[in-house]
Amino acid sequence: MRPITFHSDRSWRFDVGRDRLWDRITTTDEYTQWWPWLQAFEPDGGVVPGQRWTCTVAPPLPYRVRFEVHFVDVVPGHHVESTVSGDIGGHARLTIDDDGDGTRARLVSDLHPTNRLLRGFGLVARPLVEYGHNWILDEGRRQFAERAFPIPPTTTEG
Repeated sequence: MRPITFHSDRSWRFDVGRDRLWDRITTTDEYTQWWPWLQAFEPDGGVVPGQRWTCTVAPPLPYRVRFEVHFVDVVPGHHVESTVSGDIGGHARLTIDDDGDGTRARLVSDLHPTNRLLRGFGLVARPLVEYGHNWILDEGRRQFAERAFPIPPTTTEG
């Protein structure tokens, strides 16, 4: 059974500079607060080449995905290249570029289920698996933007 690959190419704009975005991306101790669907997370050593993170993700579907992210190439504030192994396998690249007075982050990944059950599920229910994958990416971006860069309350004098 040949695995199905799920290709993603997402780009998001943030109204902060490159250094501020990188600072928040590397604040790994807050990840489980930002993302409640990240059920287990061990960021061994941070975002540096050679490090491995262990993750368990619970998409809005009846399964959990366990995997490791291995950082292959990291240029702080510019890009992160990684491989993924576990229930899913493949590679991902995050690039960060200036965009006017803000920053654009682009995530490109090619992932495939390696777990026998997930491979079978992906073959018979691809739209459902794509939904779960896209939900994690889109909801993750939304939650990151809201929680990593909260807007301070305004005060009014009166």
